[in-house]
Amino acid sequence: MGIATINPATGETLKTFEPLTDTALETKLTQAQQAFLKFRQTSFAERSQWLHKAAEILESRKTEFGKLMTLEMGKPLKAAIAEVEKCAWVCRFYADNAADFLADEVIQTDASRSFVRHQPLGIVLAVMPWNFPFWQVFRFAAPALMAGNVGLLKHASNVPQCALAIEEIFALAGFPAGVFQTLLIEASRVAPLMDDDRIKAATLTGSEPAGASLAVAAGKNIKKVVLELGGSDPFIVFPSADLETAATTALTARMLNNGQSCIAAKRFIVVGDIADAFEQKLVEKFKALKLGDPMQPDTDIGPLATPAILNDMKEQVARAVAQGAKVVVGGAAIAGAGNFFQPTLLTNIPIDQPIAKEEFFGPVAMLFRVSNLEAAIALANNIPFGLGASAWTTDPSEQNRLMDEIEAGSVFINSMVKSDPRLPFGGTKRSGFGRELSRHGILEFVNIKTIWVN
Repeated sequence: MGIATINPATGETLKTFEPLTDTALETKLTQAQQAFLKFRQTSFAERSQWLHKAAEILESRKTEFGKLMTLEMGKPLKAAIAEVEKCAWVCRFYADNAADFLADEVIQTDASRSFVRHQPLGIVLAVMPWNFPFWQVFRFAAPALMAGNVGLLKHASNVPQCALAIEEIFALAGFPAGVFQTLLIEASRVAPLMDDDRIKAATLTGSEPAGASLAVAAGKNIKKVVLELGGSDPFIVFPSADLETAATTALTARMLNNGQSCIAAKRFIVVGDIADAFEQKLVEKFKALKLGDPMQPDTDIGPLATPAILNDMKEQVARAVAQGAKVVVGGAAIAGAGNFFQPTLLTNIPIDQPIAKEEFFGPVAMLFRVSNLEAAIALANNIPFGLGASAWTTDPSEQNRLMDEIEAGSVFINSMVKSDPRLPFGGTKRSGFGRELSRHGILEFVNIKTIWVN
């Protein structure tokens, strides 16, 4: 697929873009490096002012940007507008807190003065996905720019207008020219960029193969990289939980972004004799969802982003059935224009089959039944991923066991997994490494310099 806007609700190609030539790419790299040498000297107060302005632009034009997201990748408009609002939040969070996060840290030693100073690295390359085309970028850019770095964005090829709009936002907010630029290039040109000495680090949110490719290129050049990759998050429900609240949240957690979210609840693990009741509630809620035009306010589920993802869903569900799974609701693509797939619930999945450990990147959930806490934890951990986990219980001892023993970057008790600027976000195992957001996120792309004065 080339760099293009293709409406996933209709399949219509709306706009195409020519990739940057090698000469144009070199010009952008040169401009970024020259911008960094000046931008690193700006004050936190100046950067904060510009980032607050970016937040104002986002909020004043949130419907416009929301429609652009929906047009390019298909999420319901109401969710797209909420995404823009969250981007404004992360901008304000770092505008208000970066100076404190990066203040000199005095440490008493036998020196007359010793402290830690945090300084920017330079150009940071961001390789970002289409599923949250604004949020994924802003959660990187807000801390990176506040730290004094400059950003180069290689966005997914199906959201080029989102990528260009984000570049425009930073320019209109007052950031100096070259501080944040979009690179309209093919994925094959990302790894070679890591050979360029001017690029000091990279961050990627995306698939495991894409993350591995960037990590290899960064490792060859001894460069820092942060990876946030796939997940197959467990959603564990215990007998003490409020089943109605848990089931309602389960629906939201699975169908967020038309099911195309790395931190979506993808495996429902139900403990004990509540399984039948919980399954019935899910079936009713899945059946009540309205599929259709994502621009309409009453649409719950829009199209999948690309025909390839639609084909993946069809193929995965077919393999699940072949390996013993039962389709309780849904299970098929919608005939006609657009990349629509029915909300689907699978049960009776043999836990020793390969499909039980795969990530479904669409509106498909798997439901497993287990007898006790130990079995729930074992099944939750029996995957190569470790991004997030949600567990529902009012028993303090069960809560403590889950907090300690679930192998994930985050564990949410009686709530769905979500990212929050105030808390670190990231995974373990094959879900990646490094952290975004909070103070931990801004420290990923600075030189943590020890200063010793006798």
